[in-house]
Amino acid sequence: MEAPGPVAGSAPGPKVVALGGGHGLYAALSALRRVTGRLTGVVTVADDGGSSGRLRAELGVLPPGDLRMALAALCGDDEWGQTWRDVVQHRFRSGGVLHDHAVGNLLIVALWELLGDREGATVEGLDWIGRLLGAHGRVLPMASVPMDIVAEVRGADPARPGAVTRVKGQVACASTPGTVLGVDLVPADPPACPETLAAVDDADFVVFGPGSWFTSVLPHLKVPALARALTRTRARRVVALNLVPQPGETDDFSPQRHLEVLQAHAPDLRVDVVLADRGVVEDTGALEKAATALGGRLVLADVADPGGAPRHDPALLAQAFVQIFAQ
Repeated sequence: MEAPGPVAGSAPGPKVVALGGGHGLYAALSALRRVTGRLTGVVTVADDGGSSGRLRAELGVLPPGDLRMALAALCGDDEWGQTWRDVVQHRFRSGGVLHDHAVGNLLIVALWELLGDREGATVEGLDWIGRLLGAHGRVLPMASVPMDIVAEVRGADPARPGAVTRVKGQVACASTPGTVLGVDLVPADPPACPETLAAVDDADFVVFGPGSWFTSVLPHLKVPALARALTRTRARRVVALNLVPQPGETDDFSPQRHLEVLQAHAPDLRVDVVLADRGVVEDTGALEKAATALGGRLVLADVADPGGAPRHDPALLAQAFVQIFAQ
């Protein structure tokens, strides 16, 4: 196998920043890397479960899991890219302390330790991993410190269905019974990653979603400096809606309800385009109204997996982004 040459910024196309985390951001980046060579994924850093949570608790680092997934999504379709994608996504299976740790999580944290505590080391480590993988773009954290998500939930206690309580932690918020009303971050004013702010300021397009609405998408708008950058950027803002509600987070949410919650969390944010799969929209008029309330227009396209799985098809999603970016 030949080592990859320069990747980030080496191909033409619009400058795109995609925000999210987990499987949703993986889907967006898998599509967007087919569209542009000037791509930046911005990742939530609030995960407190699994391998990421263990490394975060033991070493005090940013949770690496969603950062790893974003880097894996940017791997190319050649032998080099697919091999390294599989390596970093590989999880150990054992009866010992390595069980369920992802190789990529350990690799990222090892680079952070080797680079030390100097300013910029977190981003430098991610850039090194990106070079190794031949990543078609760059991955950055939304903030420079790990944080916790705190959700206000109605009916978290089945014995008190009308009571509103606070649930702390990404895993707990994502799996809570009841209805999530909103989220905040602890700390409330975390330092935004400087490189992330610069990327948003310089972008042609900013893409929100798809992804877990309360724990992957909306947290970006709760980092004050990042929220201000997203509001003032000259970039056109695109919201890519989910195909199905997220169990525990957005049970029974319609597509338009997602937009209403977005507006409630960021009333100053204007949106240019709302992208939804035409097969899941039952009330086009209501969704158009919600998009208009955010200042945008609705685009319907076939972006779901043709096989019927509840996930976006990277090629179809890429086609939809091409059409949006061209208009």
